[in-house]
Formats: sequence, C-alpha cells, structure tokens
Amino acid sequence: MRAVDIIMAKREGRELSREELGFLINGFVAGTIPDYQVSAWAMAVFFRGMSPEETATLTELMLSSGGRMDLSGIPGPLVDKHSTGGVGDKTSLILAPLVASLGLRDPMMSGRALGHTGGTLDKLESIPGYRTGLSPAEFREILARDGFAMTGQTRDTVPADRLLYALRDVSATVESIPLITASILSKKKAEGAEALVLDVKYGSGAFMKDPAEAERLARSLVDTGAALGLRIIALLTNMDQPLGSMVGNFLEVEECYTCLDPALYDAARSADLMELTLELGARMLMLGGKAGNPEEGRRFCLEALAGGKPRELFLRNIESQGGDQKRFLAMLGTYRSPHRAEIPAREDGYISRIDARKIGQAGIGLGVGRNRSEDPVSPDVGLQLHKKAGALVQKGDPLMTAWGKDRESLKAAIPILEGAFEYAAAAPSPEKLVMKEIRYG
Repeated sequence: MRAVDIIMAKREGRELSREELGFLINGFVAGTIPDYQVSAWAMAVFFRGMSPEETATLTELMLSSGGRMDLSGIPGPLVDKHSTGGVGDKTSLILAPLVASLGLRDPMMSGRALGHTGGTLDKLESIPGYRTGLSPAEFREILARDGFAMTGQTRDTVPADRLLYALRDVSATVESIPLITASILSKKKAEGAEALVLDVKYGSGAFMKDPAEAERLARSLVDTGAALGLRIIALLTNMDQPLGSMVGNFLEVEECYTCLDPALYDAARSADLMELTLELGARMLMLGGKAGNPEEGRRFCLEALAGGKPRELFLRNIESQGGDQKRFLAMLGTYRSPHRAEIPAREDGYISRIDARKIGQAGIGLGVGRNRSEDPVSPDVGLQLHKKAGALVQKGDPLMTAWGKDRESLKAAIPILEGAFEYAAAAPSPEKLVMKEIRYG
C-alpha cells in the first residue's frame, strides 16, 4: 500500500477503506508518511469530502492514536459542551460550574486562541496561578471533587489530531467538515465524556459563515458522535456580533464571574451570553438525565444561579487548579492594560451590525489572540462593548473601550474597530441567537 495511491483515490472521489485510512493516519503519527503527502490528502478531502462511514472511521483511528482519559469509578453523568469558536464566546466558563452545581460532571478539555477566535485556556490562565496543564490524576481528582475540571490536550491525547490540525492550519483545509468532525469528536471521546452538547456557530465571527454550511457540520457531528456511542445534541447559533460585552482574556473571565453572581449580573451587558448559556445548559441537563425538556432545564439553571452555588464552585475551582482566589477577586474591574482608547460613534442612527470577525481581528493585534500557535497573548487587553446591534446612538457616543499591549497596537486597531460598526436610519430586525436544534435521526 502506498500513500500516493490513497491520495489519488480520494482525489478521484473514491471512498477510502478502513485499511487505507489506517495506513495513512498511523503512518503519519509514526513518522513514516511525510506531512506533504498528508497535506495533499487533506486537500483532496476538502474538495471531495468523505462519506459518513469514512468520517466515523477517521474519528475512531484518530482516537486510537493515543491515550484516553481514564474516568472509571467517577460517578456520572459525564456531560461536556463544545463550541466551534467565535468572538467573545465564553459560555464554557459559566456552564461548567453551573451544570456541576446540578449534579453533572463536566470533563472539559479545551484549546487556545488561534486566529480571530478566543481560547478557553488563555482566558483561564489570566487568573493568577491558574494551571491548565493538569496530569490525568489531578484531572480525575478535581473532576470528582468539584464536578468539573479544565485542562488542555496533552501530547499523548489524540496525537493524530494535534499533528493533522497543524497541517490543516497551514494548508487551507481547516474548514473541511469531515476533518473538523473527526478533530472535535476524537478529542471529546478521549476526554471521557458520555454525552455532548455542540454549539455550532455561523456568521461573520465563525468559521462557518453560511447557516446551511453550519447545519451540514452540525449534522455530521451529531451523526458521527452517535455512531461513536455519544448522546449528542447540536445547536446552530448566531455569531454575527460578539457574544456578551467583553472580548479578551481576563475581561471575559470577569464577565463570566459577574454572570454567576446575582448581585453583579447586568442584563444590559450580558443578556445574549446568558441566553445562550441557558440554552446549552438545559440540553446538557437533558442529556445527563437531570431534566426532561429544555424548559425544565432552563428553570433548574436559573434556580441554581439564584442560589449562588455555581459561583462558589467557580471560586473553588480556581483554588483547585492552583489559582489565587483573593487576587482574582481584587482584580475585578481593575485589571486592565494602561494603553486605552475609546471608540465613538461616527454618525447618528441605529447600529445595524457589528462585524464580529473585524472585532476578533483587531483583538489579535491588541494581544488577545494569536496568528500562530507559538505567539504569546496578553491577559489584560481586550475590548468592552458599550452598545450592541439595534442600539440608537448619536455621533460621538462611546461604542467601545479598547485596551492594547502598547500604543502602537491600539493605533493599528482603531480603524478596524471603527469599521466594524455599521449604521442605519431605522432599527434593524432582531436576529435569533439560536436558529435550530439538531438531534440524531
């Protein structure tokens, strides 16, 4: 068997067998098949696609390329959530302690910022002392005690995904639906989740710009996940404007904490963030057998938030993962870069649109995200939105505050941020945050 024959077969649109896919993936991990041949195969997959059977086989092969998290003996249900990524998308930080307070255990394996989308690990590491590089034993212990634990992918966990993703990022094949499906589900299965809620985003700030394309991805994820034995639901959600009011690392952690504290929560700033969190949390409770329907799940989530236990678990987890809880609380509202600029409205009218992708791209320059995996990020920079789409403004009204790593980064970001806001004479029609739910079958 030769790699070039496998590439040619996929280039011609043929369905690959388990033996062919296994030869390619196992050889790539072992170093016997060079990255340029795997890149060629990935491009062939990008254009030719894969059948559902091929996608499931690829996912299984990637999963078996390394070790899995051993969560045996930890009472479940073990339910996680995954987002395909966006700007200001921080629901994981609220969801984990929220569902843990209601009897679920959430084994959360997350990633870092890349491109215009944020990374959960970077946000958590903006908390002084917080460790995301947990050993398997630490992960088990914290998960069992707190009900959730937050860690990153290790070199031993699904190495095929780590290697393949690096190639996809530099070969323009990131958006391939079969490759996205195998990447997400191999990691989620490896972390030990029994059930999974997917937040599949579409719009300017998402990888999938078109709702129909996002729905195809959601269907692929749901069908493949079910074939792997996961209980799974996907929601199609809108990412045309940033989620919530904060975009950054510590800024987003701070907004999540205020959402968990009834005394600090500000609906004017974070209503869309909490709406999506409740929708996702309700489905997590359903898959975990704690709620019979979304309405009941939402009610349980709201009751838990009012009681304060999710906030307590959030703070406990900071200590469990090496963070300094007192320093974190003292930093709220004050931990900001000294390099600051205000973005005013350029004209009178209604804000008709806030381009999430432009906001995310400006954030990279400010120090929020990274263009390459080795780029550093800054914990104290980012953006605060004072107005959202639909707001009526007058010229000069403050729309946003930006904090940058230096004056030069701010100067470069300001025209991008100004261009992210569009205006209209009449109020725009409100867009639905959750467009559709997709289940197996």
